[in-house]
Amino acid sequence: MSNILLVIAIILIAFLVFVSTRPNSFTIKRHIAIKAKPDAIYPLLTSFHPDGWGKWSPWEGLDPEMKRTFSGPHDGEGAVYEWEGNKKVGAGRMEIQHADAPMAVDIRLDFLRPMKATNATEFRIIDEGNESMVTWCMKGSLSFVAKIFHLFMDMDKIVGADFERGLAKLKALAEAR
Repeated sequence: MSNILLVIAIILIAFLVFVSTRPNSFTIKRHIAIKAKPDAIYPLLTSFHPDGWGKWSPWEGLDPEMKRTFSGPHDGEGAVYEWEGNKKVGAGRMEIQHADAPMAVDIRLDFLRPMKATNATEFRIIDEGNESMVTWCMKGSLSFVAKIFHLFMDMDKIVGADFERGLAKLKALAEAR
């Protein structure tokens, strides 16, 4: 019996050491080419209201009963969006920290539920002549528990798929204008 406990202890210690060697941060990034000028795309990123994010966000339709609160300016720096919904959308808050028309939008993203986390979200728009390259990036730090979670859940695939859906909707919306 003591040999079994020793083996279990060694495996547990090895697992914890392995987890401690994992990166302390993550980055999820996707991009898409949109046949529209940055001026046509930028307003869709700087307004959290239904005339902006509400039209293309991949999470907007997941909870029809989701409660939304907007504060600060309608768009741009200082605009705030808070939500509370079912387990699919959780609860959180976004605030535009920096907006550099028509090229960049930086957002502080605070998740309150299902897990607390603060991440930086960035949008970059590069004018490439006949189209614009839009990049959506989220960065954050990982606690020890989050490192364990990331071992079993590929957040890049899960959240990356949401980014891809959102960017596809953004593309369709911007190109239709």
